[in-house]
Amino acid sequence: MRILHTADWHLGKKLDFYSRMEEQKEVMEEICQIADREDVDLVVVSGDLYDTFNPPVEATELLYRTLKKLSKNGKRPVVAIAGNHDSPDRIDSPDSLARELGIFFFGQPHLKINPITVEGHFDVLRVDEGFLEIKIPKYYYPIRILSTAFANEIRLKQFLGFEDKATELQEVLKQKWQGLAGQYCDTYGVNLLATHLYMLKRGGEVLEEPEGEKPIRLGFADLVYSDSIPSQIQYTALGHLHRFHEIGQGSAPVIYPGSPLAYSFSESGQKKQVVIVDLEPNKIAQYRNVQLEKGRPLVRTRFREIDEAVRWLHDNKNALVELTIESDNFLTASDLKRIHEAHDGIIHIIPVVSKKQEFLSSGSTVNLDQDMKDLFKDYFKSKYGQEPNEELLTLFDEVATNTLEKED
Repeated sequence: MRILHTADWHLGKKLDFYSRMEEQKEVMEEICQIADREDVDLVVVSGDLYDTFNPPVEATELLYRTLKKLSKNGKRPVVAIAGNHDSPDRIDSPDSLARELGIFFFGQPHLKINPITVEGHFDVLRVDEGFLEIKIPKYYYPIRILSTAFANEIRLKQFLGFEDKATELQEVLKQKWQGLAGQYCDTYGVNLLATHLYMLKRGGEVLEEPEGEKPIRLGFADLVYSDSIPSQIQYTALGHLHRFHEIGQGSAPVIYPGSPLAYSFSESGQKKQVVIVDLEPNKIAQYRNVQLEKGRPLVRTRFREIDEAVRWLHDNKNALVELTIESDNFLTASDLKRIHEAHDGIIHIIPVVSKKQEFLSSGSTVNLDQDMKDLFKDYFKSKYGQEPNEELLTLFDEVATNTLEKED
């Protein structure tokens, strides 16, 4: 049985002010094409379908359109769970309609869907809270899916019977998963866990959460170790970290596939992919990454000369850019105009002024008998180590004049 695992779509997300919607449309179409080309039997999306609890209409339309295409109008089952960016109620709300197309949403950790038959394509045979078993006719064995949408303390208390604040998330989830696996996951089927959590291998590398994202980890209270995963599980489909990671122990892969696009400049240079998993009963899961090509690359770059920066920008039109300019003086308006005219994807310009002038030593005093403009010059030199340029002085004159006119 072949599965496509993806996560952290963050539909509707912007890079600062810059919309990524067109890129998201392209990469969603690419994922659909990969699912068809690889002839996958099941698709798992492990959380953070949206970027916010209240996504824009265009993001909602893109999600439903993509999942419908992935399901091939009901011929292929799709399981999509909520992440920490998603509203669980919003994810669960279309469930009754979505199930008719083979799309199974899990917004809440306790959700129990109803058994269903999609005529001629597959059957949902057994269900429980956070569990479903699917039988696809061309395989003699079913797939069992343990599903835990993002679960914070409030959701755990409400939906998993988590009452004792001293009880760790680790133990609550371990007991829940072990109970489901012990009841449903024997070696006559294939067994998968899909969840959106901050999970590490015990004693392994501490993985950094994505820059600019809502953090899950608060100290170690919300940390789950991979040794909590039941031994019956052959593959764990994680979501949350935006870079591909394999944190499994032993023979059962535990995978973060990463996001389909780079969503912050800390992800600059990362290869993005989906994971294709092949599963058989009582055998080790085999997986491989399929690289995604769509989306504009994020690039952090640094220059000392404006001319050099402008040439690079002309030669790299497809990138989204965080541009650092080192100079002896502050950038002028004409410099900024040249830079922006050279490229439509500049997200940040970071000026680094390297020229330092000693002014106002610790023992010196400020001459308060100067006029306001000279006081401004002294302040600027003391703070930035150089004289203000003519454009700044002209702007200061305009502000000072307007202020005096208002006082009159």
